[in-house]
Amino acid sequence: MGIFSRFKKGLQKGAQAIQGAFATVTGKGRLDENSLLQIEEAFYESDFGVETTEEILDSIREAHRAEKEFRGEDACKLARTILGRTLEGAESELNLSQSNSPEVLCMIGVNGSGKTTTCAKLAHRLKADGKKIVLGACDTFRAAATEQLKSWADRLDLEIVVGHHGADSAAVAFDTYSAGESRGHDLVVIDTAGRLHVKDNLMDELAKMKRVLQKRNENAPHHSWLVVDGSTGTNGLEQAKAFHEKFGLTGLVVTKLDGTAKGGALVSIYKQLKLPIYFIGLGESPEDLQPFSIEYYLDSIFP
Repeated sequence: MGIFSRFKKGLQKGAQAIQGAFATVTGKGRLDENSLLQIEEAFYESDFGVETTEEILDSIREAHRAEKEFRGEDACKLARTILGRTLEGAESELNLSQSNSPEVLCMIGVNGSGKTTTCAKLAHRLKADGKKIVLGACDTFRAAATEQLKSWADRLDLEIVVGHHGADSAAVAFDTYSAGESRGHDLVVIDTAGRLHVKDNLMDELAKMKRVLQKRNENAPHHSWLVVDGSTGTNGLEQAKAFHEKFGLTGLVVTKLDGTAKGGALVSIYKQLKLPIYFIGLGESPEDLQPFSIEYYLDSIFP
């Protein structure tokens, strides 16, 4: 399956409201107030949030007042243009330096966001590109997290460092970096604990891990990505704000866009925080973790 086909398939459920609304208003020809309400409801239903939805609807209404022949297909094109402009700068690539020391990527997120599987899928993808990767199973609070990551590592033939249940997660991170450095690896991928972002002890744990890693490499972690479940809607934005304030995020991965997720949440998060979206999760297989593409995203959402 090609990359665009994966986007189209993964986002088909989340795109139904938008596509359905614009298909209806395009069939009518000229826009009326009922058509505008349908478009507005579709954007709210798809988790685009108040600010983005109002910007799109205000622009469509203004264009409609200025040109009475403004039709449904024109509204669709205008909405796409606005979203494209909103997402400018959202695409980014993970470029690793050629230094002798490995870089560190901390994967952060609450339990259930897909954080642990994203670590494995990313490592698999980078390994296929010729990079040497080691995983650190540092979510020692949840025993199933270590088992899950190790299972993925065995399945995908990935290197991994694990600690026992309840071990000091910062110590496991330290050991993982040491292993990566001694073996000449390019990247250390750390799976962090995933308790609720409102819990101070989780934030303290992340801060401690950062301090410990900096004893080995003063620039670590070089990358701090938040994994957000795309089906959480506005709650995903609150997670991003909390983690960004406490830990300093450098990027996003939006997962589970193939399920009940509506897809609009990633626009809301990017609009608020301007954090690049490195990857999105479009399914269960390792190949369903795909680099975020604005063009493919918009092509998948609009009819």
